[in-house]
Amino acid sequence: MIYYKTHEEVELLRQSNALVSATLAELTTHLRPGITTRQLDQLAETFIRDHKGIPAFKGYEGFPYTCCLSVNEAVVHGFATDTPLKEGDLISIDTGVILNGFVGDSAYTFAIGAIK
Repeated sequence: MIYYKTHEEVELLRQSNALVSATLAELTTHLRPGITTRQLDQLAETFIRDHKGIPAFKGYEGFPYTCCLSVNEAVVHGFATDTPLKEGDLISIDTGVILNGFVGDSAYTFAIGAIK
């Protein structure tokens, strides 16, 4: 069954997805060699909560983190670790937000420094 959203619901979806986008943008300001995915995950959770959102992934089906952080050959749904990122790494950051009862979700892949 298809459930059509009202204009008001579409606006709420836009807001939750805008917070996801803003979270990813915030994390890019911290991407550099030496940072760990655990630190990025903590930064994401703080940012989301500071903007009145709830991390959608944390606790879902027992998942313990705010983001799925997949480095290099890891395909999807990576767990945060204390291993520092290094120059040339690729990291996919996937996060979700619950805001005003609606879920936003997006992933983006970033390069750490120069790619060789």
